[in-house]
Order: sequence, then C-alpha cells, then structure tokens
Amino acid sequence: MERLRQQALEAEWAADGRALIEMARGILVGRLGCGAAEASRQLTRLADQSGVTVLSLAVDVINQAARDGVSEIAQQFLKTAAAAESEPAGEPRAAVRLRAAESRVLAAADVQAVATALLQNAFGPLGASGVAIWLVGPDSSLALVGQAGFTQEDAERWRHVPPEVATCARLALHSRDLAVVACLSEAGIPTIGRRQHPDGGRIMAPAGTGGRIHGILEVSWPDRLPSQQPQILRQLEAMAELCAHTLEEQSLDIPPPSARVAPPTGVGELVDLADHLNDPVLILTPHLDRAGRLSDFRVHHTNSRFIDPAGRPRSLVTGAHFLEAYPAAAENNGLFSKLERVYATGEPCHAPRTALTAFVDEVPLTSVADVSISRHGTALLLIWKIEDETARLASLLQHAQRLGRVGGFEQNTRTGAITWNGQLFALFGLPSTASPVPLEDLAAHAHPHDVNSIGRFLRTLLHRLRESSVDFRLRRPDGITRHIRIVAEPVLDAHGRLYAVRGACQDISAQHWTEVALAATRDQLADSEAESADRTKLALKLQHAIMPPAPATLEVPGIRIAVRYRPAESHSLVGGDWYDSVVLPNEKILISVGDVAGHGIQAATGMVVLRNALRGLAVTGAGPAQLLSWLNAVAYHLTGNLTATAVCGIYDPATRSLRWARAGHLPPVLVRGDHVQALPLVPGMLLGALPDPEFAEHEVQLEREDILLMYTDGLIERRDISVTDALSNLLTVASQHKESLDKRLDNLLTYSASDTDDDTCLIGVQVR
Repeated sequence: MERLRQQALEAEWAADGRALIEMARGILVGRLGCGAAEASRQLTRLADQSGVTVLSLAVDVINQAARDGVSEIAQQFLKTAAAAESEPAGEPRAAVRLRAAESRVLAAADVQAVATALLQNAFGPLGASGVAIWLVGPDSSLALVGQAGFTQEDAERWRHVPPEVATCARLALHSRDLAVVACLSEAGIPTIGRRQHPDGGRIMAPAGTGGRIHGILEVSWPDRLPSQQPQILRQLEAMAELCAHTLEEQSLDIPPPSARVAPPTGVGELVDLADHLNDPVLILTPHLDRAGRLSDFRVHHTNSRFIDPAGRPRSLVTGAHFLEAYPAAAENNGLFSKLERVYATGEPCHAPRTALTAFVDEVPLTSVADVSISRHGTALLLIWKIEDETARLASLLQHAQRLGRVGGFEQNTRTGAITWNGQLFALFGLPSTASPVPLEDLAAHAHPHDVNSIGRFLRTLLHRLRESSVDFRLRRPDGITRHIRIVAEPVLDAHGRLYAVRGACQDISAQHWTEVALAATRDQLADSEAESADRTKLALKLQHAIMPPAPATLEVPGIRIAVRYRPAESHSLVGGDWYDSVVLPNEKILISVGDVAGHGIQAATGMVVLRNALRGLAVTGAGPAQLLSWLNAVAYHLTGNLTATAVCGIYDPATRSLRWARAGHLPPVLVRGDHVQALPLVPGMLLGALPDPEFAEHEVQLEREDILLMYTDGLIERRDISVTDALSNLLTVASQHKESLDKRLDNLLTYSASDTDDDTCLIGVQVR
C-alpha cells in the first residue's frame, strides 16, 4: 500500500515537474535566443554547477522570468559554485578534500585503487594508518579485495575469512550499521594489521546499495581511538557507499541490481534446483525503489510442490510482490524482516513454526510452517514446509496425552511384543530404556488388595474377548503409589481369534483424592445439616410451646386483648420475638412485646429467659421503667452477650391509664376513632447493650373504645425504605375501619409491607 501510494505521488510530481521544466526551457529559448536542445543542456549544466535539481532550477527560472533576470540567475549559480571551490581554509577546505576523495574513488579502476585513494585523500589527513575493503560472500565469508597501509604479509594472511570467524569487520556486518572499536587490545577481536598496532582503533562501516550489503570498509588508526566527531563518521559512511558501487561492479559472485528489479542472473540453475525439491519453494528477486533501496521482493518462481496458505494457485502468486501476496509478513520481526537480513548479510536463516498469514476476502488465514531462507547471488531461496493435518493432529494427540496423563500401549498376544509410548513409561515410573510390563504381570506391580480386580479385568479381556477396564493402585519402583485406570480392548484377526490387546492407562490419582475429599465433605455437610435441623426443630418446639401461632383472645376486666403471632416462613430464621399479657396481684395488667437479636436456638432460649424474667419482676409492683432496668441487668449479666428490644406497659383498669416504657423498640400505636397516631419515642436503650442505662416512662390516658397496638419490627421492616416511612405505612393501614379487633389485626397482617421474612408479634388492646 505504501509503495502504491508513493508511486501515485511520484507520478503526480513527475507530471508537474515535466511541465515546469518544459516551461523553463521555453523561457531560456526566448531569452537566450538558442534552440530547444541548447536550452536543455544549459539548464542541466547550471543545475549541476549549482548543486540543485533541474526541477528546482526550473522553478527559480520561472519565478524570476517576469523580472527578466534569467541571465543573472545563471551567473549567480556559477559564482556560488566557483566560490565554494576556492575557499582557502576551515570547513570548506574539508569539503574540497572530500570531493577530491570522491572523484578519485569514482575514477579508480579497481577496489585496490579505491583503498589507496581513500587512505591518501580522505582518511590519511585524519590520522588513519590503513584502509581495508572486504567483500561479503554468499556464505557470509569475507574476502580482502583492497587494502592500503598494511604489509603484504598481513594482506596474504587475511586474504579470506571463513563465515564462523569473528573479526572487526563482522561486527558491522552483523549490526548492519557503523561499528567502532576504540582499542584492539581491550576488545580482543582479531583483524588485519593488529601486529603492527596492537593498541590501535578501528571504525567499520557496511558498504551496501539497495538494502544489500556488498562489503565492509574498515579504517585503522595506530593509537587508541578517541571519540570521533559526527562529521567524520558521516564522511566514512559516505565513502563506504562509494566503495559499494565499486564492489557491486567487480563482484563475480553477486551480479549488480538494476534500478527497479534485479535481473535474474544465474537464477536458471536455482529454478532447476527448486523444481527437484520435495518442499514448497519460492524464488524471490529484490525489488528496489527509485533511490536504489530494497522495498520488496518479487516472486520469480514457485515449484510444483508449492502450497499457498490461502489456497491460491501458483499462477496468482508467481510474479506478484511478496508483500502484496502476504502483507502480514511485514509485521515487526515477521518473515519479511528475516528476508531482509538474509539478503543483506548472506547468512542463511531457519525459523521453525513461523506463522504464515494470507487474506481471503479480508479474512486472515494463518498456517504454521518451518521456514528456511538462503541467498544465491541476488535471489533468495525461500522454503516453507507447512504442517499437514496428520502432523498437526499427532502433535495435538501428544499434548492431550501429556495434559491428561494418559499413556497408550499395544501387546501382541502371539509374539509377546509390547509397544508403549513415552507417557506410559512416565506413569509407571520407569526409564524409557526399560522393558514394558506385560498385562499378565500387572498384578505384581499393584497393591495386594487390587489383585482380584485385575484378575477379573484380564479374564474379561483375554478369555471373554470383551472390552474391560479396571482401577487399581500402582506401586512404582520409586516408592510412590498412584491410582491408575486401564481401559483395553481385544484385537481379533479375520478368524475371530485374539491377535493383540490395545488400550490406554490414565493417572487418576488427583481425581481419586478429589472424590475422597468430596465424600468426606458430603459426610460432614450431612452431619451439619442434621445438627442444624435438630437445633431448628428444637427452637420451633420451644417457641411454639411458649407462643402458639394462633393464641386465643384474652378477656380481662375493662379491656379486651387479641394477639397475632406470625412465625418466619423459613425454619432457619427462627427468631426471638415474644409477647406477654398477665393480670398482676394488684389487679393491674402487664402488657409487653420484645424481640431478641439473632435467630436460632440461642435467640429462642434468650426469649424464654427475658419473657419469664419480666413476668416474675412485674409481681413486685414496680413501674415499667424500673422493670426494664432490672430486665437489662438480666440480659447484660446472665445471658451472655444477649441484646433485645422491648416495650413494657402497665394498664390500670380503674383509671384507664397506661404507663409504658421502651428499650430500643418501636413505639405503640393509638387508634382513637378515625385518628391514628404513634406514641412519642421516650428515651430508652436496647437491653444488654450497657450495664446501667436509664429508661423513661410515659403515661397515656385511654378512652372508651380506644385501641392500642404493640408489635415487633417484623410487621413493618423493609429493605428498600426507612423505618419512618414503614411506620407511616402502618398508620395508614391501621386507620382502616374494621368491625372487630380481630379483623383489624388480621388486616394489619394481610397488608403488612414487610419483606424480611422475620417473626412478627402483634398485640391489640381495646378499652371496653
């Protein structure tokens, strides 16, 4: 995509540039009075002398043509070029030296002349003592093709460097970038001229064109190399690029690439080689951009064994650009980067299990293959072997057996030959060189208690000729006991006679101990459930014995008392709600409602303690506040961290007055005709919270037909609204007129807004 976009932009720029150049030529023809050919030569000559492109000069000519300054422009360019050549000292002098070295390098007839010119004109003035030019072979070997400043003996010794030998030049070849060795004695890397200057320094630069490295330029200094200025390093890189052109022309092994696509020189033999290989092969030739840099490869040839991951025929892949056919190869560290490295360095590459992705209708199809890449001249030989379905399934089977701890076996009953896979040796704790265990000797390796089970397994398998399985405890040579399950089947010949037995063994130790743990957990859970059920049943019996769910209406002088008790729907939520009404010796009436915190047997027993304690304390004739104070002492000191709420009232039938107190409980509700109100919240903390809290009393004068309602929070409590709103809903329901006290209480229970599934106690007191 990037190449196509760049080609489109270049086409647009080329069209615009041609139009501008033609316009500038026309201006020169009209102004200078020359022909079209002479105007073209003048425009090219001025552009070369000024160091700019023809297009840039054409733009300047057009911009200044209106001022009739074409001749001045030409003269100005010529003066600028002459001034740069005649600069006497400073940085321009270095530029003159660089241009002189470039001209001599370009004029050199061979690589040896290039090395001499570089040392005399470019690096000698910088203090360098020698220059070596190495040619990179197809196998990454190095050949010394040019040198200056070194002895003839060193040149003969370093004429050829095999690919496995590490030298200074190979540092630049591997990194594909500039490499610096400050001191040879400290680095310990061998190279040419080390005997002459053992403490000298080296700078190596790769010499390449079109993304391919043809050789290495190595420059030596006699002493330790100080840090170099960036301009010197840039000069060395520029000289290395000039060397690359000479190496490219004189190399016998590497034919030069063209401006666009490298010609398939010598590829015919490579095609013949590819057609004789049994694996899929692609022959790739480099594709270079306008600047001569490697941008892609073209698929020059695919052999008859070629298999495309996307299922495309060979004709659609051959001739296409590699990145167009396989765009996913351009990912970081992908296949294309490996192709680039092999093309640049010549080092072969083998990449097992490489992902090959092709797109079909924008859907990626990925295959896994073993990839091998090698360079032959300018071409690359790409071999990939895609894993077939059989190999992939075999690999999956091996992994499944390993993860499932399963081993397979086969035993020939006629010859006695036994075949085990590697996983089965591991299950039995035997080395892979050990002899497999025959089925007849299996009992000798099992726990004594499992011998009979193995015998039944063998009789079913070998005599009845039926598939069979057995679980037993295997005693391994290392002293470890494992739980093993064997599943086997008989293999019969054409006459129905037993020929072999094949099967599988699985280590089920983890499953066995999991089942043991689950069984123990189930037993423990069953005991806990039974114990919990017994405790719940006891709590229910205790609760129902004291407070039956449907108590009878209580008739006492002056008032009528009705009670409703609604137990929790879930037996696991047996609570401690309680109520009581009793005529005291002084003919006054005790009316109380309470709620012990929590559920279960502890709440039920706590309720019994508090209810009976309050009844006994009321015989003393004390007021409600004093009774709650004594009851708090019972809850705090005698019941063990028990807390509860309660409302206690003493009604005097003679005066129709009610004295009451509360301990953290909701206030009673008074219904008088059509008016319903909650009595005030007098101070009073819940029972059992503090050792000596204070309780206040409140007295209310009742009238004839008044109804007083006392209740526990199970009647109104909801999870989604506040207690204040819940109490307001209760007052609304209580205001509904009913014919009798019983119907009024039933109506309150029916339209109760509670959703906590808690016990509910409700007492209604009606004055006669």
